[in-house]
Amino acid sequence: MVRTMRRIGGALLALALVGAAASQAQAQGAMRRGGQSSGGEQGSQGARVPQKEEKKFPLGMSWIAVSMNGKSFSGTERPSLTLDEQFRVRGFGGCNSFSATAFPLREQGIAVGPLALTKRGCDKAVMAAEQSFLTALRTAAKWDTVVGSLVIKGPNGELKFERSL
Repeated sequence: MVRTMRRIGGALLALALVGAAASQAQAQGAMRRGGQSSGGEQGSQGARVPQKEEKKFPLGMSWIAVSMNGKSFSGTERPSLTLDEQFRVRGFGGCNSFSATAFPLREQGIAVGPLALTKRGCDKAVMAAEQSFLTALRTAAKWDTVVGSLVIKGPNGELKFERSL
């Protein structure tokens, strides 16, 4: 039993030494190339080239829908939403009010939870447009902010919003 433990301990020590040597060689190679071992790269003049920054999830902002799949929303009652600091999204779908959770994910992903809706009845066309909007929002996979606009994309459509007051 003691021999087995010594062999395991020796093997673990050898693995640790090999791993440390590989890390040191990688860091030295990066330094020889003029870069740094971590925290970004240096350009030809020695200035740091910033790494791509993640965009900030637009919490605490209100948005009004401009279009869905490139088609403008018509009528006076356009869908809207607000994202608060508790990762709640609240808004208006065109006929009914809604709320849900909306969490940012890596690489500008988004996860929208189940929607809670009021049960107001409206014209069939308005209800159909609202259903399409809410389905696209609920199944959203990606978000982006582009020149003051919020774009939410998913398998059921692309929603474009502009900031509202």
